[in-house]
Amino acid sequence: MVSLTTPVCDFDAPAVAFELPGVDGQTWTLDKAKGPNGLLVMFICNHCPYVKAIQERLVADTRKLRDEHGIHSIAIMANDPSEYEEDSFDNMRAVAEQFDFPFPYVLDETQEVAKAYGAVCTPDFFGYNADLGLQYRGRLDASRKETAPDDVKRDLLDAMIQVAQTGKGPEEQIPSMGCSIKWKA
Repeated sequence: MVSLTTPVCDFDAPAVAFELPGVDGQTWTLDKAKGPNGLLVMFICNHCPYVKAIQERLVADTRKLRDEHGIHSIAIMANDPSEYEEDSFDNMRAVAEQFDFPFPYVLDETQEVAKAYGAVCTPDFFGYNADLGLQYRGRLDASRKETAPDDVKRDLLDAMIQVAQTGKGPEEQIPSMGCSIKWKA
């Protein structure tokens, strides 16, 4: 497993349109997924230890962003599941149910959406404002392959609350770190 870090935020870069199947049986688009104050686009998967370490916090933080701040979220799984059975569509559905995801979990089977966003790892976060201009490209918190202590700074949550309130993300952002996306040959 190769660990990578994400590039710095390209402020105001527009969100890329998509149309992807969700584990809930719906087809999700950018417009359907966005909230009144913005959208958090997350590239995650089931097998990655970096994602597993943050799943409970990710669910809690995205629920708070949706319910209290008008920021909706969508999780995109772009890995080639032939490399990791754990990332299959059926297993995506099982994980979404197990953790009660408060966001759509969708499959990018062609990997075209991940490439268009410039996603490099799982987790990789793209936080957009109400105008769908990029304002955050950083980490959830200090967690790596293990969950960080409960009292750590909540980078993503704090940044996206700021985006909901001001339309702008923080100037200083710490890159996300995770497993490389498993690209098809």
